[in-house]
Amino acid sequence: MSERAGTGRVGRPRSRGAADDGRTPRQEILDAAAALFSESGFAATSTRAIADRVGIRQASLYHHFAGKDEILLELLEASVRPTLDVVDALRSQAPDAATALHALVVVDVGTLLAGPLGIAALYVAPEVQQPRFEQFREHRRQLGQVYAELARDVVPAGHPVDPQVLGQVCLHLVEMAASLPGVERRPLQIAAVCLGACGVTGERAETAARVSAEVRAGLSAPAGAGRR
Repeated sequence: MSERAGTGRVGRPRSRGAADDGRTPRQEILDAAAALFSESGFAATSTRAIADRVGIRQASLYHHFAGKDEILLELLEASVRPTLDVVDALRSQAPDAATALHALVVVDVGTLLAGPLGIAALYVAPEVQQPRFEQFREHRRQLGQVYAELARDVVPAGHPVDPQVLGQVCLHLVEMAASLPGVERRPLQIAAVCLGACGVTGERAETAARVSAEVRAGLSAPAGAGRR
């Protein structure tokens, strides 16, 4: 039997055995929902379909989540919160903005790749523009503003692109990570692209990348911790 986190409520029996990969029933529901939302869209996915994909009764799903909105909000929040949670530590430990930007991108890509693929594609879904998802949209705006602030502090004098635009470019590059080739090198490559877009190249970029690794190693929540 399962419990809804923080409620002490006991779940109903499953229609098949529990997963043997260590996931909790709650995480199984999140993973199944993410896949179905990506395949069929949020509106076309029912809680019954999610329950069937997991192999539990529909009533059991409601012992973990109130409905689809709560599932989607948790998936969306998990795609930004792990990075936001380490932003202050990252910025305080980095010796300069270029290093902080590199480290932020690597952490952010790692978090995204640790979660269900395709979540970033749901950011533009019509449902996510509704008031009930304002918390997620605000957190994503906060993350985008961090990128913009770092871009502002990095760009050399005379750079032709506004830092706000550069910040959004970096954010969107990170959110494309799941669709790009080369999983192992992807975080570092995207970080290098973001630095280059901000005018950081050559020895300055190499130094930022090297020191970024030291900064990330010192974070209490390493890159890829949590699910994005």
